[in-house]
Amino acid sequence: MTLRLFKDRLARKGMFLLTTVPGLFVFLMLFGLFQKSKSILALKSFAGMLFGSGWHPLRGEFGFLPFLMGTLWVTLVAMVLAVPVSLLTAIYLSEYAPRFVREFTRPIVDLLAGIPSVVFGVWGVLMIVPFVGKTIAPFFGAYSSGYCLLSGGIVLAIMIFPTIIHVSIEVFSSVSQDLRETSLSLGATKWETVKHVVLRKGLQGIIAAVVLGLSRAFGETMAVLMVVGNVARIPKSVFDSAYPLPALIANNYGEMMSVPLYDSALMLAALVLLLVVLIFNLGARFILAKAGRKAE
Repeated sequence: MTLRLFKDRLARKGMFLLTTVPGLFVFLMLFGLFQKSKSILALKSFAGMLFGSGWHPLRGEFGFLPFLMGTLWVTLVAMVLAVPVSLLTAIYLSEYAPRFVREFTRPIVDLLAGIPSVVFGVWGVLMIVPFVGKTIAPFFGAYSSGYCLLSGGIVLAIMIFPTIIHVSIEVFSSVSQDLRETSLSLGATKWETVKHVVLRKGLQGIIAAVVLGLSRAFGETMAVLMVVGNVARIPKSVFDSAYPLPALIANNYGEMMSVPLYDSALMLAALVLLLVVLIFNLGARFILAKAGRKAE
């Protein structure tokens, strides 16, 4: 009996230890990036670099504001395009579509999630960039080469469709069928049942799905790098070129390391990117908790 209890206690502590390891990796990454960034932080103000608009490494200017704004813009465009389409698609597949349509569509959605980002980038260069530059921009009376925020947002939106759709379908499937039948029996239409029962009960899961899509969009590098133009300036419209923070790190790390503080500046950029993602996730957790209290 004592041996069995010892094994049970050992298994419990071992699983607890393994559970804490993923969380520790975040702190290890933060610590490592901070250590690599200390040399530039010792010479320059963090606030000055964070809100500085000049990026001239040869002159010792490292302003991250254009890259942060580029990241925020392209992520916002992607989410505006992706969230409504993804949620409506998930509602249709979960509540309205015949069974054979669901069985045919789900593998396609999963396949879309498995396509490498560089393939999306190449497709964006061949299809989206010319379409934006020659069709969408002239329609709105603007000029664009096509390598702009809108192109990056469209490509990112397509990339995060599977994440939001798949999670949303699972959320809707978890809502009890009895609740739907009760609503219908009281005279509600199908759409009223979806709006007032399914969406209300699945609110937390929907927010989680959107946050997962946001995290994917915010940290995406290769596909965005290939279609946004990579111009280090603060964009003023969706037809302007931009330079997201992940693209800055991917394009420049390993090059020009002979420039003083360049390596440290890129590590600080990675630290800023990680901190922003953490802030988004913590904010999402707060929203989830608040939504849960309201649902109760």
